[in-house]
Order: sequence, then structure tokens, then C-alpha cells
Amino acid sequence: MDWSPIFISMKTASLSILITFFLGILAAWAVVSMKHEKWKAILDGILTLPLVLPPTVAGFFLLYLFGVKRPIGKFFIEYFSIKIAFSWGATVIAAVTMSFPLMYRSARGAFEQVDPNLAAAARTLGMSEWTIFRKVLFANALPGIVSGGVLAFARGLGEFGATAMIAGNIAGKTRTLPMAVYSEVAAGNMDSAYQYVLIIVVIAFISVIFMNYWAARAEKKRR
Repeated sequence: MDWSPIFISMKTASLSILITFFLGILAAWAVVSMKHEKWKAILDGILTLPLVLPPTVAGFFLLYLFGVKRPIGKFFIEYFSIKIAFSWGATVIAAVTMSFPLMYRSARGAFEQVDPNLAAAARTLGMSEWTIFRKVLFANALPGIVSGGVLAFARGLGEFGATAMIAGNIAGKTRTLPMAVYSEVAAGNMDSAYQYVLIIVVIAFISVIFMNYWAARAEKKRR
């Protein structure tokens, strides 16, 4: 069995969750803090869109942006000599794009469940908005945020459609675990496909167990 898809997937999922975690939290905070309901709904729709789009459609838009002859892709090639499409970086972009809505929606839901009176009381004590975010909003929403992070990690690990569109299926370079399963099945190598599937299932199961454990632990602390 070729071990490179495992290493590529773990690197991709690890880097993508670092990016998604912070972007998702900041985006959720920004949307929750907005006062204009119309713009709030529009921004929420844009940020959630990759969650409801078919992954191949999301991948098409990414390829349109980062292709070698497209705006962003052409810019990086001309000024930094970096080709984004069909590179390992493209697998990270695809994973971030598809896992971001899960992180964002989870963080937003967790923020909205925090009692607004806590933030109001903190303001009367003279706390800045950043301090209120860190010590009140984030601290109380942490269980939901962690759950979102776990789900986003698992989603990034299992990303297939968008990755196929923008990164391709290059052995040893962009072939992630889902791509490896597809390749082995297409080639008739079912034994190797079973092994890759087992690895994905085990990692996903461990992620769910961790999420449940964290939620139960957080609930005990509240009592």
C-alpha cells in the first residue's frame, strides 16, 4: 500500500483546520456583531454557500480563480513563480473552502447561544470589545467552537470533489485518501481501496469520539 495519500491527507487536513479555525471564528464574530439584518443575511449566505453547493461546482469556481490563466493564479505565477492549481497547496485551498462553512456555522451558533447580558455587563465594567470577545464570548462558546473544529477537520480530510477539480489526482503530490480510494477502485485494486477506506473510517470515528468527549466534559464543568 502506498502511504503517501495518508501523509498528504493529514498534512492537508492539519493545515486547513488551522486556517479554517481562525477564519471561521472571526467570520462568525463579524456576522454576529453586525446590526444591519439585510447585509447580515447576505454575508451569511455567501459564507455558507460552499456547504450547499456540489463540491465539483465549488471546485470549478476555485479552478476559475486559481487556474494558470485566471486572475489569482496568473498573478501568483507572474510575481511569485508559484503555480497554485494542481499543486499540494491546491488541496489545502479545496479543504479550507469546503470545511469553512462547518466551522463558521458552528462558531456562529455557539456565539449566539451566549447570554447577551454577559457582554452587556462586561461593557458596563469598561471592557473593550476585544476583551469581551476573548473572556466572555469565546470562553462561553468554546465547546461549540471545538465541535465545529472537529467537524471541519473531518470534512477537510474527506474532501474529494473540489480537490479533484483544482488539485487533480497526482500520485505522491495531490492524491489524498479519498482520491486514493477512487483510484484504487477504478484500477480494480479492491484490497488497497479497503485499506484506505478503513483508515478514513478510523480517523473519522476518532474525531467523533473526541467531539463527544469534549462536549460531555464541557457540560460537566457547567454543572
